[in-house]
Amino acid sequence: MKSITKIPKLENIPVLVRAALNVPVENGVVVNSFRLRKALPTIEYLRKKHARVILIGHIGEKGTETLEPVYRAMKEFIPGLVFCPVTIGATAREAVRNLPAGGVLMLENLRRDVGETKNSPQFATALAELADVFVEDSFDVCHREHASVVGVPKLLAPYAGLQLLQEVEELTKALKPISPSLAIIGGAKFSTKEPVLTSLLKSYDRVFVGGALANDFMVASGHSVGKSLVSAGEDELGIRRLLKNSRLMLPIDEVVALPENDVTKSAAVGLDSVPAEQSVYDDGPKTIEALATLASKAKTVLWNGPLGMYEKGFTGATEGLAKAIAASSAYSILGGGDTVAVVENLNLSHRFSFISTGGGAMLDFLAKGTLPGLEVLN
Repeated sequence: MKSITKIPKLENIPVLVRAALNVPVENGVVVNSFRLRKALPTIEYLRKKHARVILIGHIGEKGTETLEPVYRAMKEFIPGLVFCPVTIGATAREAVRNLPAGGVLMLENLRRDVGETKNSPQFATALAELADVFVEDSFDVCHREHASVVGVPKLLAPYAGLQLLQEVEELTKALKPISPSLAIIGGAKFSTKEPVLTSLLKSYDRVFVGGALANDFMVASGHSVGKSLVSAGEDELGIRRLLKNSRLMLPIDEVVALPENDVTKSAAVGLDSVPAEQSVYDDGPKTIEALATLASKAKTVLWNGPLGMYEKGFTGATEGLAKAIAASSAYSILGGGDTVAVVENLNLSHRFSFISTGGGAMLDFLAKGTLPGLEVLN
């Protein structure tokens, strides 16, 4: 991949930048600007070279959301930022023409056009008509075969942004961890985690499975999880295969609560003590103590995904793990939107060696060593 530092001419050149703009918004206000801050180095480099910078990105999954709250948040970092309420067409082209050298324009949510997620050649062509150069700096979508990710770079001279290059460099290190090494994978949906777990079990000394994901392993191991959500039966063969690996580590105690998810009625119990009428909502204190011990001795720690239902107040395990890793001297790599938000809220970001902007993209890269959005840049 060629870095943006290799672009031969930037003076007054329109540059289309695929940026990571998909950030959490509540009541019309961005509540976590982590990804936006990570996008700034690439934008500032292009501005200082007097390029005309056109930011494109998406927000949400429905295709109806607007990037206007993101624009307002980004204006705090980029004075003079301009917003265009459409993505392609005459209005977008006019906005680009009016952009001065060193100016920055943000176009509306790409996913408002169905051509984005369908990788429509027509939509990719309409985007490419806006600029002379394409810069990919949104690692978080590089696992998607969308028009702005794999279509546009086939039509314009493609370059890698500074954040994207750092993502690839740091996560490539994670593929070959220094022992003793510890990987922690939380969240849910075994079907999406099976490839990365298979890969990590080959290279990490211990791989811990936590969060709702652990429920599937518990059931396959013969433990009760009460009324907890578990995956469908077709995943069982894959789970049993992974259970045979001696490097796999599961929770040793769990936090349960009544079906109404009331954190005030929660309690830590052993694996065989989950009441039939209750559900597992977090990993227990003994589990975190064991992980903290491993982290304190590790040279490499990789973490993606929360260990409990953080959004419902079950924060103990996730926050405990964050503090333990932050206190260690290990080379620590963190990813996943919810996980990053926890670390940011605890003001511990500076204690981690690298924090990725990717969630699913990070997991796919760790499983495959490459992504569609990276391949097309080569």
